[in-house]
Amino acid sequence: MEGGNTTTVTEFVLLGLSNNPHIQAVLFVTFLVAYLLILTENLLVLLVVSTDSHLHSPMYFFLSHLSFLDAFYSSIIVPKLLEHLLSKWKTVSLLECFAQISLVIFSGATETCLLSVMAYDRFQAVCHPLLYVVAMNRKVCTGLVGASWAIGMGTGLVNTILLAQHHFCGPNLVRSFACELPPVLLLVCSDPSVSIASILMTMVILGLGTLVLLLGSYTRIIMTALRINSATGRSKIFSTCSSHFLVVTIFYASGVSRYMTPASGSVLEQVLSVQYSVVTPLLNPLIYSLKNQEVKAALRRMLTKKPRLSS
Repeated sequence: MEGGNTTTVTEFVLLGLSNNPHIQAVLFVTFLVAYLLILTENLLVLLVVSTDSHLHSPMYFFLSHLSFLDAFYSSIIVPKLLEHLLSKWKTVSLLECFAQISLVIFSGATETCLLSVMAYDRFQAVCHPLLYVVAMNRKVCTGLVGASWAIGMGTGLVNTILLAQHHFCGPNLVRSFACELPPVLLLVCSDPSVSIASILMTMVILGLGTLVLLLGSYTRIIMTALRINSATGRSKIFSTCSSHFLVVTIFYASGVSRYMTPASGSVLEQVLSVQYSVVTPLLNPLIYSLKNQEVKAALRRMLTKKPRLSS
Protein backbone atom coordinates (compact mmCIF):
# COMPACT_ATOMS: atom_id res chain seq x y z
CA MET A 1 0.00 0.00 0.00
CA GLU A 2 1.41 3.39 -1.01
CA GLY A 3 0.72 6.81 0.46
CA GLY A 4 2.54 9.63 -1.31
CA ASN A 5 6.19 8.62 -1.44
CA THR A 6 5.83 6.19 1.46
CA THR A 7 5.26 2.46 0.95
CA THR A 8 3.73 0.46 3.78
CA VAL A 9 4.19 -3.30 3.89
CA THR A 10 0.93 -5.17 4.53
CA GLU A 11 2.30 -8.73 4.39
CA PHE A 12 5.55 -10.63 4.68
CA VAL A 13 6.94 -13.41 2.52
CA LEU A 14 8.58 -16.28 4.39
CA LEU A 15 11.51 -17.63 2.38
CA GLY A 16 11.30 -20.96 4.21
CA LEU A 17 13.86 -23.74 4.42
CA SER A 18 14.23 -24.59 0.72
CA ASN A 19 12.84 -23.79 -2.73
CA ASN A 20 13.62 -27.24 -4.11
CA PRO A 21 10.33 -29.22 -4.53
CA HIS A 22 12.00 -32.56 -3.75
CA ILE A 23 13.63 -31.22 -0.58
CA GLN A 24 10.33 -29.59 0.40
CA ALA A 25 8.57 -32.97 0.09
CA VAL A 26 11.16 -34.62 2.34
CA LEU A 27 10.92 -31.77 4.85
CA PHE A 28 7.12 -31.98 4.83
CA VAL A 29 7.13 -35.67 5.73
CA THR A 30 9.88 -35.16 8.34
CA PHE A 31 8.14 -32.29 10.12
CA LEU A 32 4.72 -33.96 9.88
CA VAL A 33 6.04 -37.11 11.57
CA ALA A 34 7.88 -35.02 14.19
CA TYR A 35 4.76 -32.96 14.91
CA LEU A 36 2.55 -36.04 15.29
CA LEU A 37 5.12 -37.55 17.67
CA ILE A 38 5.25 -34.32 19.68
CA LEU A 39 1.47 -34.24 20.05
CA THR A 40 1.27 -37.96 20.87
CA GLU A 41 4.07 -37.90 23.45
CA ASN A 42 2.97 -34.76 25.25
CA LEU A 43 -0.76 -35.56 25.24
CA LEU A 44 0.08 -39.05 26.54
CA VAL A 45 2.03 -37.52 29.44
CA LEU A 46 -0.89 -35.19 30.20
CA LEU A 47 -3.34 -38.10 30.15
CA VAL A 48 -1.23 -40.35 32.38
CA VAL A 49 -0.45 -37.62 34.94
CA SER A 50 -4.07 -36.48 35.17
CA THR A 51 -5.59 -39.98 35.51
CA ASP A 52 -3.09 -41.76 37.79
CA SER A 53 -3.29 -40.77 41.47
CA HIS A 54 0.28 -42.01 42.05
CA LEU A 55 1.53 -39.10 39.93
CA HIS A 56 -0.35 -36.34 41.76
CA SER A 57 2.80 -34.74 43.15
CA PRO A 58 4.61 -31.42 42.51
CA MET A 59 7.12 -32.90 40.06
CA TYR A 60 4.43 -34.32 37.78
CA PHE A 61 2.29 -31.22 38.19
CA PHE A 62 5.15 -29.21 36.66
CA LEU A 63 5.75 -31.89 34.01
CA SER A 64 2.12 -31.72 32.90
CA HIS A 65 2.42 -27.96 32.37
CA LEU A 66 5.68 -28.45 30.45
CA SER A 67 4.02 -31.08 28.23
CA PHE A 68 1.06 -28.81 27.50
CA LEU A 69 3.43 -25.94 26.71
CA ASP A 70 5.56 -28.08 24.38
CA ALA A 71 2.52 -29.22 22.40
CA PHE A 72 1.32 -25.60 22.23
CA TYR A 73 4.79 -24.29 21.28
CA SER A 74 5.14 -26.63 18.31
CA SER A 75 1.56 -25.93 17.22
CA ILE A 76 2.49 -22.26 16.81
CA ILE A 77 5.25 -23.10 14.32
CA VAL A 78 4.87 -26.48 12.64
CA PRO A 79 1.33 -26.38 11.10
CA LYS A 80 2.11 -23.10 9.33
CA LEU A 81 5.47 -24.50 8.23
CA LEU A 82 3.74 -27.58 6.77
CA GLU A 83 1.24 -25.37 4.95
CA HIS A 84 4.02 -23.28 3.40
CA LEU A 85 5.97 -26.37 2.33
CA LEU A 86 2.96 -27.38 0.23
CA SER A 87 1.93 -23.97 -1.08
CA LYS A 88 3.47 -21.81 -3.78
CA TRP A 89 2.70 -18.53 -2.02
CA LYS A 90 4.32 -18.20 1.40
CA THR A 91 2.80 -14.91 2.47
CA VAL A 92 1.62 -13.96 5.95
CA SER A 93 -0.19 -10.80 7.03
CA LEU A 94 1.40 -8.36 9.48
CA LEU A 95 -1.20 -9.15 12.13
CA GLU A 96 -0.69 -12.90 11.77
CA CYS A 97 3.09 -12.46 11.82
CA PHE A 98 3.01 -10.31 14.97
CA ALA A 99 0.68 -12.84 16.65
CA GLN A 100 3.12 -15.66 15.90
CA ILE A 101 6.06 -13.60 17.19
CA SER A 102 4.18 -12.86 20.41
CA LEU A 103 3.25 -16.52 20.96
CA VAL A 104 6.80 -17.73 20.22
CA ILE A 105 8.31 -15.32 22.74
CA PHE A 106 5.55 -16.14 25.25
CA SER A 107 6.16 -19.89 24.92
CA GLY A 108 9.94 -19.59 25.08
CA ALA A 109 9.88 -17.30 28.12
CA THR A 110 7.35 -19.52 29.92
CA GLU A 111 9.44 -22.62 29.20
CA THR A 112 12.60 -21.05 30.64
CA CYS A 113 10.67 -20.27 33.83
CA LEU A 114 9.13 -23.76 34.02
CA LEU A 115 12.51 -25.46 33.53
CA SER A 116 14.01 -23.44 36.39
CA VAL A 117 10.96 -24.17 38.59
CA MET A 118 11.36 -27.89 37.88
CA ALA A 119 15.07 -27.70 38.78
CA TYR A 120 14.15 -25.93 42.04
CA ASP A 121 11.60 -28.66 42.79
CA ARG A 122 14.28 -31.36 42.33
CA PHE A 123 16.66 -29.33 44.52
CA GLN A 124 14.11 -29.28 47.35
CA ALA A 125 13.37 -33.00 46.93
CA VAL A 126 17.04 -34.08 46.96
CA CYS A 127 18.62 -31.53 49.30
CA HIS A 128 15.75 -30.98 51.79
CA PRO A 129 13.64 -34.16 51.66
CA LEU A 130 12.20 -33.73 55.17
CA LEU A 131 10.90 -30.23 54.39
CA TYR A 132 9.85 -31.01 50.82
CA VAL A 133 6.14 -31.44 51.50
CA VAL A 134 6.03 -28.08 53.31
CA ALA A 135 8.30 -26.20 50.88
CA MET A 136 6.47 -27.44 47.76
CA ASN A 137 2.87 -27.40 48.96
CA ARG A 138 -0.04 -26.95 46.54
CA LYS A 139 -0.20 -23.19 47.00
CA VAL A 140 3.52 -22.74 46.28
CA CYS A 141 3.38 -24.99 43.19
CA THR A 142 0.34 -23.20 41.80
CA GLY A 143 1.99 -19.83 42.42
CA LEU A 144 5.23 -20.84 40.68
CA VAL A 145 3.38 -22.14 37.62
CA GLY A 146 1.08 -19.10 37.52
CA ALA A 147 4.09 -16.77 37.73
CA SER A 148 5.81 -18.66 34.88
CA TRP A 149 2.81 -18.27 32.58
CA ALA A 150 2.31 -14.61 33.59
CA ILE A 151 5.99 -13.73 32.98
CA GLY A 152 5.87 -15.45 29.59
CA MET A 153 2.69 -13.62 28.61
CA GLY A 154 4.02 -10.24 29.68
CA THR A 155 7.34 -10.80 27.89
CA GLY A 156 5.62 -11.74 24.64
CA LEU A 157 3.21 -8.79 24.74
CA VAL A 158 5.84 -6.15 25.58
CA ASN A 159 8.29 -7.18 22.85
CA THR A 160 5.55 -7.55 20.23
CA ILE A 161 3.92 -4.20 21.05
CA LEU A 162 7.30 -2.48 20.72
CA LEU A 163 7.88 -4.20 17.37
CA ALA A 164 4.43 -3.14 16.12
CA GLN A 165 5.34 0.54 16.66
CA HIS A 166 7.89 0.34 13.84
CA HIS A 167 7.26 1.20 10.21
CA PHE A 168 7.79 -1.46 7.54
CA CYS A 169 8.35 0.01 4.07
CA GLY A 170 10.04 -2.92 2.29
CA PRO A 171 11.56 -5.26 1.45
CA ASN A 172 9.16 -7.77 3.00
CA LEU A 173 11.20 -10.99 2.66
CA VAL A 174 11.65 -12.77 6.01
CA ARG A 175 14.69 -15.05 5.89
CA SER A 176 13.13 -17.76 8.01
CA PHE A 177 10.43 -20.45 7.94
CA ALA A 178 8.45 -18.67 10.68
CA CYS A 179 7.80 -15.18 11.98
CA GLU A 180 10.41 -14.61 14.68
CA LEU A 181 11.63 -11.35 16.13
CA PRO A 182 15.28 -11.30 14.88
CA PRO A 183 14.61 -11.70 11.10
CA VAL A 184 11.50 -9.46 11.15
CA LEU A 185 13.39 -6.76 13.05
CA LEU A 186 15.82 -6.55 10.11
CA LEU A 187 12.97 -5.25 7.91
CA VAL A 188 11.97 -2.18 9.96
CA CYS A 189 12.52 1.21 8.34
CA SER A 190 12.54 3.13 11.62
CA ASP A 191 15.11 3.08 14.44
CA PRO A 192 14.99 -0.43 15.98
CA SER A 193 17.11 0.40 19.05
CA VAL A 194 14.19 0.23 21.52
CA SER A 195 13.14 -3.24 20.32
CA ILE A 196 16.75 -4.44 20.30
CA ALA A 197 17.28 -3.14 23.85
CA SER A 198 14.04 -4.80 24.97
CA ILE A 199 14.87 -8.24 23.60
CA LEU A 200 18.46 -8.06 24.91
CA MET A 201 17.15 -7.07 28.34
CA THR A 202 14.69 -9.96 28.18
CA MET A 203 17.47 -12.42 27.34
CA VAL A 204 19.79 -11.10 30.08
CA ILE A 205 17.21 -10.88 32.86
CA LEU A 206 14.99 -13.83 31.98
CA GLY A 207 17.28 -16.10 29.96
CA LEU A 208 20.52 -15.77 31.93
CA GLY A 209 18.65 -15.21 35.22
CA THR A 210 16.78 -18.52 35.00
CA LEU A 211 19.95 -20.22 33.75
CA VAL A 212 21.75 -19.16 36.94
CA LEU A 213 18.88 -20.64 39.00
CA LEU A 214 19.08 -23.86 36.98
CA LEU A 215 22.83 -24.23 37.35
CA GLY A 216 22.65 -23.36 41.05
CA SER A 217 19.96 -25.98 41.70
CA TYR A 218 21.71 -28.75 39.78
CA THR A 219 25.07 -27.91 41.38
CA ARG A 220 23.55 -28.29 44.86
CA ILE A 221 21.85 -31.53 43.77
CA ILE A 222 25.16 -32.99 42.52
CA MET A 223 26.99 -31.93 45.70
CA THR A 224 24.31 -33.63 47.79
CA ALA A 225 24.48 -36.76 45.61
CA LEU A 226 28.24 -37.02 46.12
CA ARG A 227 27.66 -37.24 49.89
CA ILE A 228 25.23 -40.16 49.53
CA ASN A 229 26.75 -43.54 50.49
CA SER A 230 24.41 -45.57 48.29
CA ALA A 231 25.84 -46.11 44.81
CA THR A 232 22.32 -46.79 43.49
CA GLY A 233 21.05 -43.49 44.92
CA ARG A 234 23.94 -41.55 43.42
CA SER A 235 23.50 -43.23 40.05
CA LYS A 236 19.78 -42.42 39.97
CA ILE A 237 20.37 -38.73 40.79
CA PHE A 238 23.21 -38.35 38.28
CA SER A 239 21.21 -40.11 35.56
CA THR A 240 18.24 -37.80 36.10
CA CYS A 241 20.37 -34.64 36.28
CA SER A 242 22.42 -35.48 33.18
CA SER A 243 19.31 -36.06 31.03
CA HIS A 244 17.62 -32.91 32.32
CA PHE A 245 20.80 -30.90 31.79
CA LEU A 246 21.01 -32.13 28.18
CA VAL A 247 17.53 -30.74 27.39
CA VAL A 248 18.30 -27.47 29.17
CA THR A 249 21.58 -27.08 27.26
CA ILE A 250 19.92 -27.66 23.87
CA PHE A 251 17.05 -25.27 24.63
CA TYR A 252 19.15 -22.46 26.11
CA ALA A 253 22.05 -22.71 23.65
CA SER A 254 19.75 -22.52 20.62
CA GLY A 255 17.43 -19.84 22.08
CA VAL A 256 20.15 -17.54 23.40
CA SER A 257 22.23 -17.87 20.22
CA ARG A 258 19.18 -17.09 18.08
CA TYR A 259 18.06 -14.00 19.96
CA MET A 260 21.34 -12.48 21.18
CA THR A 261 23.21 -12.48 17.86
CA PRO A 262 22.39 -10.32 14.81
CA ALA A 263 20.08 -12.10 12.35
CA SER A 264 21.53 -12.91 8.93
CA GLY A 265 19.21 -15.62 7.55
CA SER A 266 21.99 -18.23 7.68
CA VAL A 267 21.44 -22.01 7.72
CA LEU A 268 22.70 -22.12 11.32
CA GLU A 269 19.92 -19.75 12.42
CA GLN A 270 17.34 -22.00 10.76
CA VAL A 271 18.82 -25.02 12.55
CA LEU A 272 18.68 -23.19 15.90
CA SER A 273 15.02 -22.31 15.33
CA VAL A 274 14.21 -25.94 14.50
CA GLN A 275 16.02 -27.05 17.66
CA TYR A 276 13.97 -25.06 20.14
CA SER A 277 10.63 -25.25 18.27
CA VAL A 278 10.68 -28.92 17.20
CA VAL A 279 13.60 -30.90 18.69
CA THR A 280 13.17 -29.74 22.31
CA PRO A 281 9.38 -30.42 22.45
CA LEU A 282 10.12 -33.84 20.93
CA LEU A 283 12.83 -34.70 23.50
CA ASN A 284 11.24 -33.20 26.64
CA PRO A 285 8.54 -35.85 27.21
CA LEU A 286 11.02 -38.65 26.47
CA ILE A 287 13.67 -37.39 28.86
CA TYR A 288 11.55 -35.85 31.61
CA SER A 289 8.62 -38.26 31.64
CA LEU A 290 8.60 -41.38 29.49
CA LYS A 291 12.06 -42.52 30.73
CA ASN A 292 10.79 -42.15 34.31
CA GLN A 293 9.99 -45.48 35.99
CA GLU A 294 6.94 -44.08 37.81
CA VAL A 295 5.50 -42.76 34.56
CA LYS A 296 6.19 -46.10 32.84
CA ALA A 297 4.40 -47.93 35.65
CA ALA A 298 1.44 -45.52 35.44
CA LEU A 299 1.31 -45.99 31.66
CA ARG A 300 1.25 -49.78 32.07
CA ARG A 301 -1.54 -49.49 34.64
CA MET A 302 -3.55 -47.30 32.28
CA LEU A 303 -3.06 -49.63 29.30
CA THR A 304 -3.84 -52.82 31.26
CA LYS A 305 -6.81 -51.42 33.20
CA LYS A 306 -9.87 -53.47 32.42
CA PRO A 307 -13.07 -51.51 31.73
CA ARG A 308 -15.83 -52.07 34.24
CA LEU A 309 -18.76 -54.04 32.89
CA SER A 310 -22.07 -52.32 33.38
CA SER A 311 -24.57 -54.43 35.25
